[in-house]
Amino acid sequence: MTNAITYVGLDVHKDETVVAVLRGSSKEVVEFRVATSAVGRLVKRLLAAADGGPVKAVYEAGPCGYGLSRALRAAGIDCQVVAPSRIPVQPGQRVKTDRRDARKLAELLRAGLLTPVAEPTPAEESVRELCRCRENAKRDLLRSRHRLSNLLLRRGRVFREGRNWTQRHRAWLYQQSFEHPADQIAFADYLAAVEALEERVRSLEAAMAAIAEQEPYAAPVGWLRCLRGVDLITALTVVTELQDIRRFATARQLMSYLGLVPSERSSGGAVHRGGITKTGNAHLRRVLIEAAWHARRPPRVYGPLRQRRRGQPTPVVALADRAMKRLHQRWWSLVQRGKSPQVATTAVARELAGVIWAVLHCGLQLHTA
Repeated sequence: MTNAITYVGLDVHKDETVVAVLRGSSKEVVEFRVATSAVGRLVKRLLAAADGGPVKAVYEAGPCGYGLSRALRAAGIDCQVVAPSRIPVQPGQRVKTDRRDARKLAELLRAGLLTPVAEPTPAEESVRELCRCRENAKRDLLRSRHRLSNLLLRRGRVFREGRNWTQRHRAWLYQQSFEHPADQIAFADYLAAVEALEERVRSLEAAMAAIAEQEPYAAPVGWLRCLRGVDLITALTVVTELQDIRRFATARQLMSYLGLVPSERSSGGAVHRGGITKTGNAHLRRVLIEAAWHARRPPRVYGPLRQRRRGQPTPVVALADRAMKRLHQRWWSLVQRGKSPQVATTAVARELAGVIWAVLHCGLQLHTA
């Protein structure tokens, strides 16, 4: 067994990593614990256990990121990060511990039953973190606005002269005053929090705009912005979350990856389909559903969209035009058949994922020709 492959399952936590080692086809498991930060010690023990043979390690994607996998590969150990949602689960298994998880990962790695995730480079990961930071800031802003609006509603103050958060609404907010000092302090604090978060979002979006003008993001972001409902923020989010569109051989693979395909439980002659699976990348699924809402409006190339298309490849623009008409027809055909607007928009988002796959592949072919 000198050249036998050594399979290693790692259950990684913030402070400690539980390690399970399987040598070749042997059923004997060697288990130990090591500090997560002690990568050098872990490498030495794994190489000693392998006795000169190749080593393959695996752990689940999670909050600890990709630092450990990069360090292990730098030390000559093949390490994969796998998707937790794609790990096989035994229905009757009711006991879960770190030791069992590590051993299970090693056994499934040896059996070839694990699905690795596409690991980004450190540069790609940093841009992705920026996009997700802006997403979190927008979520915080929405919550802060709701807190302020709820305070006003509890005091009987309702703005009825148009939409909220317009200039007229802000002028109305600045005119509000309260009889009790405590109410005035709470109102001022909520309003200050909203304005601080708005500035935070503007700063993050400016940083994203600067990155989107640089390579390797400028070209694919420009292609995607030819689509209606896909501007700079959405386009950069799509590019950073997908990484390399060429890892999806077909548009259906991308739709499945995004969890936009219907779930199904069929047996024999009975076919039961349910809602979308919601597996895979939730960040990307969210921005596509937001963009799909634009399909309810009639196809029209308005000023900002015409400006975004200027200088882009003609085949990409033609593909975007066909998609705009098709998605609009699809949305209304579903609504007229009795589907709710939310269901119709989700179905259009699935087709929009296929359009994005086609646009990026078309752009790459033109870019490399």
